[in-house]
Amino acid sequence: MKPCLLTLLLALVLVSTGIIQAQQPGDWRKIVEQLAEEEVNEAAIENMYEDLLQLENNPINLNTATREQLENFPLLSMEDADAIFRFLEKNRPVYTLFELRNVPLLDIKTIEMILPFFYVGETDAKAARPQVSDILKNGRHELQSRFDKTLTQRAGYGEFPDSILERYPNRKYRGEDFYTSLRYSFRYRNKVQMGVTAEKDAGEPFFKRDYPKGYDHYGFHLIINDIGCLKTVVLGDYRLSFGQGLVLNNDFMISKSWSTGNIARRTLQPKRHFSTAEDGFFRGTAAVTEFGNFAVTGFYSNKKIDANLSDDGHITSFKVDGLHRTPLEIGKKRNTREQVAGGNINFRKDRLQVGISGVYYQYDRMYNPTLRDYNYHYLRGSSNYNASIDYSYQLPGLIFAGETSFAKNGAVATLNTLQYRFSGNLSFSLLHRHYPISYNAFYAQAFSEGSDVRNERGLYMGTEFRPFPKFSVTAYADFVRFPWLKYGVDAPSNAVDLYFLGTYTFSRQSFLEGRYKYKQKEKNSALPYATHKFRLRYSHNLRSGWNFRTTADMAHYKEKHVPTENGFMLSQNIGYRGKGPLTGDGYLAWFTADTYEARLYSYERNLLNTFYMPSFYGKGCRIAISAKYAIRDNLSFSVKFGHTRYFNRDTIGSGTELIDGKRRSDLFSYLRWTF
Repeated sequence: MKPCLLTLLLALVLVSTGIIQAQQPGDWRKIVEQLAEEEVNEAAIENMYEDLLQLENNPINLNTATREQLENFPLLSMEDADAIFRFLEKNRPVYTLFELRNVPLLDIKTIEMILPFFYVGETDAKAARPQVSDILKNGRHELQSRFDKTLTQRAGYGEFPDSILERYPNRKYRGEDFYTSLRYSFRYRNKVQMGVTAEKDAGEPFFKRDYPKGYDHYGFHLIINDIGCLKTVVLGDYRLSFGQGLVLNNDFMISKSWSTGNIARRTLQPKRHFSTAEDGFFRGTAAVTEFGNFAVTGFYSNKKIDANLSDDGHITSFKVDGLHRTPLEIGKKRNTREQVAGGNINFRKDRLQVGISGVYYQYDRMYNPTLRDYNYHYLRGSSNYNASIDYSYQLPGLIFAGETSFAKNGAVATLNTLQYRFSGNLSFSLLHRHYPISYNAFYAQAFSEGSDVRNERGLYMGTEFRPFPKFSVTAYADFVRFPWLKYGVDAPSNAVDLYFLGTYTFSRQSFLEGRYKYKQKEKNSALPYATHKFRLRYSHNLRSGWNFRTTADMAHYKEKHVPTENGFMLSQNIGYRGKGPLTGDGYLAWFTADTYEARLYSYERNLLNTFYMPSFYGKGCRIAISAKYAIRDNLSFSVKFGHTRYFNRDTIGSGTELIDGKRRSDLFSYLRWTF
């Protein structure tokens, strides 16, 4: 199989390089795909994609764009947003989008990426307040339905005698073997947003006699902007981000490699939570009002969450996967009430910004994780609070930003960044953080190497530069110290994280890139281990709408006193984005990896609004075919089939997800209707 596959991939590359392509504007979707490939949380990427898709369908008028609108735009750094706003202040009205080329330090790649989100309109005074009849008549409705099914039998859906289930009730799922979701949204310009979400994971009961609520999870949100003195009012499910995230951030978090010039965060207005993720959002109300140079945000959340409980009813950990398939999982469903309240006061004048944030959260049970050496300093109680001051100051090409916060127990955490752009071809970033071992902040999500904002000291240095007109480099080095024990590490330890990405652009639609990632950490008894990951990729788009992406990945894992483990993957993606109603992608990969530690990730295009980043180890191949058909301009149907075959194993997965065989097949479908 190897020679045939290599021949096929080589032929596809040679064919694609021999055809001249048209020059078209950059596609922001490819940027999001690149983020997904950096192994970022799928829910965070889906949230980001949802926000961008909504913005694309409701572009911003450059002649009336506010600083806040620009800063809320996910693909713009603080410096980019500031540069665009200052340019518009001096040059309004603008008459074409391409006047953005005159914005100092804004490169062509960024301009092409953001063009779909803006338009040039009139500079009229503030529009009259819309009437309810106008909102209902001119609003935009959207209905999305998704259905997924694994075609290969899994152990949790097998037939078991009653005697076995009486003894082992969690061997069998209580629901059907398919996933389904239904989402409805309504939007009127930038004034009103409303949506409803319903979802059932595979294995969860669906409209069964003992489960009359139908779907396992429901969500709702309503956002209204510009109501009298209130800038924004939110009811239902929403997300928030204050400062650099040391106190609160349940919005998406950018990876280290996303952009070395985009590591500084800022306080954002509340956003809807329209994802099917059942964790990482608030449910209640939030409001934002402005008084001159001050913006004040207040919020309250009250919802039931899943938790793992001890015999005495204490919370030992939170269950965040949202799965309720077996009696054990169903018993943990919404067994704990969580209340969160807080706010932010943000002051801005010219280049200076200062914010004060506070969050208080309480549970109706005691939080008391099973005592271990590594969690000795964890919070133990039913409530906690955090407060902080965040700050930033901008000069042309220079940004200083940071946040200093404290917890109820007095622990103080701080994060500070410095970004400097020498020119349009060279930028440099520096970030230092100090998170004490006793800092407890459940809703913090800030720049870090670990999964929690605690027990970490680090120095990050990143750069982006263009040594030649067609060659760009993104690189960073992150040096980390963990002063206390971690799970699986019985002593203080260190980590080193290095990244290098070099891209040579043959034309605006053809490029070659090489990526290297190195990460060194320690395990028990201070045993160091290191992972090297290499990637070489060639991508080419054709005038006819075809695109080709050929990728070679390699992983090298080395642990002291243990034999080296290696992994290799070769993959080819062929896509079609022509002018007709039918578009699609084909994906083929061959992989071999010695162990799970040498596993390989490869992004394959999935259905709209969803991202799929599987990992592979062992020996096998993967094929995926997807297609989207536009039945009408406002109605489309998408379908995807994926199949994985292993050559060196007789089972896939474990426990209730065990497949007795070498193959796994999955079917995905998606229906979208706008009206």
